[in-house]
Amino acid sequence: MALLALIAVLIIAQTGCSKGASSAEPVVGEEYKLDTICTVSVYEMKDSEGNPTSASEMQEEAQAVIDDAFKLCDELEHKLSRTIASSDIAKINEAGGEWTSVSNETMELIQKGIEYSELSNGAFDITVGGITELWDFHAAEGEENLPDADDLAKAAEHVDYRKIEIDGDRIRLTGSESKIDLGGIAKGYIGDKMTELLESAGVTSAIINLGGNVICIGGKTDEEDFVIGVEAPFSDRTEIVGKVNSRDKTLVTSGIYERKMEIDGKIYHHILNSETGWPVETDLDAVTLIADKGRSADIDALSTICLIKGAEEGKVLIEETDGIEAVFIKSDGNIETSSGTEFEASK
Repeated sequence: MALLALIAVLIIAQTGCSKGASSAEPVVGEEYKLDTICTVSVYEMKDSEGNPTSASEMQEEAQAVIDDAFKLCDELEHKLSRTIASSDIAKINEAGGEWTSVSNETMELIQKGIEYSELSNGAFDITVGGITELWDFHAAEGEENLPDADDLAKAAEHVDYRKIEIDGDRIRLTGSESKIDLGGIAKGYIGDKMTELLESAGVTSAIINLGGNVICIGGKTDEEDFVIGVEAPFSDRTEIVGKVNSRDKTLVTSGIYERKMEIDGKIYHHILNSETGWPVETDLDAVTLIADKGRSADIDALSTICLIKGAEEGKVLIEETDGIEAVFIKSDGNIETSSGTEFEASK
C-alpha cells in the first residue's frame, strides 16, 4: 500500500447542486486503495440505446462499472507497486540485473517515467526506490525514526534512471543495487486507465478522486462544470485556497504536508532529493497542475518536479509545456498561477 506515498494531497470535489443543475444524485463508490480513500462518482451514462441517462436511473449499470474501475485499480497496483512481492516492479528490483519480462502497462509507465526523469535531469528519478524504502512515513506518532545518514548516502549513489535497460517486453537494471519506485507517477497512470474504462462503458459525466489526483469526465451537466476546490496546506482538510471549474480535465496536487514526520522539532516530508536521500528544500508547500483528462500521469510527475524545483523554475517549466496550467502555493502563503490558469482564489 506504500506504492503511491509520494503524492498524497487531497483535492476536494465540490459537487453539490447549484441553481440550474440537475438534482439527480450520482452513484458513488468509495474504497480504500492506493494508500488513500478513493471515490468514483458517476452522474450520467449512456443507456442501451446510446442515450445519455442519469446514473441514478441506471443504478445497477453504474455500480457495475464503478466496481470494474476499482478492480482495474487493484490489477494495476499489483503490477506497479514496489512493495507487492509479485509485482513487475518488485521482480525487476530483485532480479540482480537479470532481464525481467513485464506487462504492457508496466513497460508503458516505466518508459513515461524515464521521459520525466530525463526532462528533470534526474531531479525526478524513478530509480529512487533504494531511498524511499528507508523512510517510514506511516510510523505511529512517537515511533518515527530517521533513516541512517550513511544508508541514505549509499542508496543515493545508486539512483540513476540511465541504469534502466529495455529490450522488447523485458527490463533490467544495470546497477544491481538500483531500485525502481513509480510512486511519483503511478497514481496518475492508474487514474488515466480508470477513465478509459469508464468512458468505454458509456460514462459521460463522472469524477474519479484518488486523493491528490482528480479526473473529471464531462461536466456536472451539459451547462454546468464540476467545481474542484484546492485544499489549503496544513489545514487538516478543512479549508480550501480556491477553486477551479473543470470539464474533461484532470487535476493533480503534490504537497509537502500530507506525508511527514516531526522529530526533535523538525519536519521531514516525503518529497525526497534523489541526490541526497533527504527531503528537498523548496519554497512551495504545494502545487496543483491542470490538464485535459488523459494526462493525469503526465501532471502527476510534473507536479512533483515543480515542487522539487521550486516556484520560479516550476513556473518556467509549466509555461513552456503545452496544455498544462498551474497553481503554486508558496511557503510564505502567497499563491502564484501560470498565465492561462482560471483559478478563483477564496476570499
